[in-house]
Amino acid sequence: MQEFDGASMRLLDKVALITGGSRGMGAAEAQLFAQEGANVVIGDVLEEEGIEIAKRIKSIGGQCIFTYLDVTNPDDWEHAVRLTISTFGSVDVLVNNAGILIREDLDSVTLEGWDKVLDVNAKGVLWGCKSVVPEMQKIGGGSIVNISSISGIVGLGYPAYNASKGAVRSMTKNLACLHAGDNIRVNSIHPGIIRTDMMKNDPHSQKDWQNLIPLGRWGESIEVAYGALYLASDESSFVTGSELVIDGGWTSQ
Repeated sequence: MQEFDGASMRLLDKVALITGGSRGMGAAEAQLFAQEGANVVIGDVLEEEGIEIAKRIKSIGGQCIFTYLDVTNPDDWEHAVRLTISTFGSVDVLVNNAGILIREDLDSVTLEGWDKVLDVNAKGVLWGCKSVVPEMQKIGGGSIVNISSISGIVGLGYPAYNASKGAVRSMTKNLACLHAGDNIRVNSIHPGIIRTDMMKNDPHSQKDWQNLIPLGRWGESIEVAYGALYLASDESSFVTGSELVIDGGWTSQ
């Protein structure tokens, strides 16, 4: 990370709560948002890593705190939102980034695996939106960015993961319509193959995936973070219910 120089500040004085912000795309979003002037709250179950990211952001001039947040637990959400408001005064932006992948196809899928993936990836997004919308209504609006996946658009993947990301895609459009009158914008991002810890144990080789991507490479977390930055900022003030696909051209084929 570079020290903050105030040159851009696209999120100046906004308050952003980012789930799954301890590593991968969430960590990239937290660091970029802070660099652009946001006060950031990282919510995650990975405490040591999240605290370290928050320390790193503060060490170079950013504003960031960490809170333990299991996105499947409504009580954790209540605490996270309360802490965000008591520390920074409001919640202007929510990025529902937390997600898991269990590699179970139809032959091997278990009820336990199915429920766990849907709980984190879909129910976690629902609870997040439900928790912040009343607070955003009080301040006259806000932006919610839900991280889905190209697996919510195309069939490649695993049943539970695809179902969960498809749910996020559809839920996003529903909430965008329901809360447009509150000036709360709700959009989804659909990353393709991104270089994160989730992909470390993938049974396919990097070359296998690259051959399926028109741009011929994996994406990086920062490239997703810049998409989230746009949707969180006032630059996207006329954008709601939209899908931002960041996949190197995969779904265009």
